[in-house]
Amino acid sequence: MMKTEELNLVTEWDKTFPKSEKVDHSKVTFVNRYGITLAADMYVPKNETGKLPAIAVSGPFGAVKEQCSGLYAQTMAERGFLTIAFDPSFTGESGGVPRYMASPDINTEDFMAAVDFLSLNDKVDPDRIGIIGICGWGGMALNTAALDTRIKATVASTMYDMTRVNANGYFDSEDSEEARFEKKKAMCAQRLEDLKNGEYKLGGGVVDPLPEDAPFFVKDYYDYYKTDRGYHPRSLNSNGGWNVIGCESFMNQPILKYSNEIRNAVLIIHGEKAHSCYFGKDAYTNMVKDSKYADNKELMIIPEATHTDLYDGGDKDYIPFDKLESFFHEYLK
Repeated sequence: MMKTEELNLVTEWDKTFPKSEKVDHSKVTFVNRYGITLAADMYVPKNETGKLPAIAVSGPFGAVKEQCSGLYAQTMAERGFLTIAFDPSFTGESGGVPRYMASPDINTEDFMAAVDFLSLNDKVDPDRIGIIGICGWGGMALNTAALDTRIKATVASTMYDMTRVNANGYFDSEDSEEARFEKKKAMCAQRLEDLKNGEYKLGGGVVDPLPEDAPFFVKDYYDYYKTDRGYHPRSLNSNGGWNVIGCESFMNQPILKYSNEIRNAVLIIHGEKAHSCYFGKDAYTNMVKDSKYADNKELMIIPEATHTDLYDGGDKDYIPFDKLESFFHEYLK
């Protein structure tokens, strides 16, 4: 018997972006195949009739739906799509214990459960469903697109491949058997410490206070997660971060292995000056290599944009919402 957990959902508007008067907003819940109840914000365009195309949105990795994913969802709803922005398992308002864990499998399932929810919604055309993944959830979106044949169009924005960055470090600087062994050894030791202490040690969110010699990408994250621009009290990155062992299983589970078998349309968007741009470029290259389905795949590089500029638009409205609208209208028809 499928059971839905009772979640304590906030009723007031607590987003990092203004509420739109062009859409109706409500809180919804749905359950994934592991029995975890997920919380989402649903945005429905006003004055639209008939069955609507729909989009599920999540990310960034360690963020909550009140931040970037909600902004994307609300904006796309203004443009005629029924959308949901959801918190992944173990985070935000969603269920799942212990808290602050991540899993390539469970988090991919979270996206598929969102597609389940949309497919059974009376206002949605189940043959016109797409997904948007931001940052680490961009990689999850590609992994979901390779698994879920119901998805007709996928956008990965300012994406990370979380398996690659966990196994190889930033910029592949730890891509060696020796470095991976030491990281795995440390996490195995931490598992025992956590059990002895009866609680999971947090890895820490974005560093605070910000060191003067911090790398640019750390400053970029600080500028979003630790300031009025994007801080949220439920965001892992804004606060204590994931458990130290929270991402352990990402170490040896590459999520993009079958990306060149994705048949649905895919748009990868990245900022030219984003530290993470190599993830998007490599993901696109691997997705179209030896693929029979390369014709509906696209890589879009936004000039001058940094990683977090595609979170909220930065200071120049860098998020190409017109492109997203035309992309989804073309493939969700």
